[in-house]
Amino acid sequence: MKSLTLPSGHEMPLLGLGTWQLTGIKCREAVKQALALGYRHIDTAWVYDNHEEVGKAIKESKLSRDKLFITSKVWRDNLHYNDVLVQCTQALKQLKTDYLDLYLIHWPNKNIPMQETFEALHELLQQGKILNIGVSNFTIAHLENALKLSKKIAVNQVEFHPYLNQEELLNYCTKNKIKLTAYSPLGRGQILSDKTLTALAKAHNKSPAQVCLRWLIQKGLIVIPKASSSHHLKTNMEIFDFKLSAKETKAIDSIGIKRRFVNPGFNEFDELLS
Repeated sequence: MKSLTLPSGHEMPLLGLGTWQLTGIKCREAVKQALALGYRHIDTAWVYDNHEEVGKAIKESKLSRDKLFITSKVWRDNLHYNDVLVQCTQALKQLKTDYLDLYLIHWPNKNIPMQETFEALHELLQQGKILNIGVSNFTIAHLENALKLSKKIAVNQVEFHPYLNQEELLNYCTKNKIKLTAYSPLGRGQILSDKTLTALAKAHNKSPAQVCLRWLIQKGLIVIPKASSSHHLKTNMEIFDFKLSAKETKAIDSIGIKRRFVNPGFNEFDELLS
């Protein structure tokens, strides 16, 4: 599995398994299958309510912990100093691990001072309970404030796909040495009939989903598509044996549709995209 190097020196696999909406036995089986196929990056979160199942799957895989990259996230209601520490400790217990490779602020919350949150994250770094810190759903405005409080932000995880090409955010993160992870990289499946994507898929003898993932990888993003079937888990891995040309990349860049599929009422996005 190909990876990129975070500022801390740790390697983060370019492809991970997203586990949002995966719970119970379905979650455990999906994670076990993914690990058996060669996935080494698992993305979860407190609010997904699947830490225990993920932990069981990892234990049953019998893989050495140092071969895995586990990401979790602290929920937006728990960003006060003590709450961050408590939620991380509980996450570690549920996942049956001594540390997280990456711990993210799941959503910004303007009602809780960001400084308090980062002080807690830095404390967790010092304790060795997390190896890297990051954020999720942060806009450029959020990042500008966050970077005044922490120089250790390694990752920003955001919705990113051909119908939500956040080029300005990507450029800002690249400039500030922050890696961008794309969640919902397939637009929840609602963009896969796009004529540009289907034409490129046909040209490369690939699926539109594989074209989407390849486009993101070539832009320097990490991708964490959710999958539970063996077929999708396998095909999502088959993105490293072809390449989109500059012309093909530009064609996807030029789709021009701006559609956000993850847009909860508490969001703090700079602008709302329909």
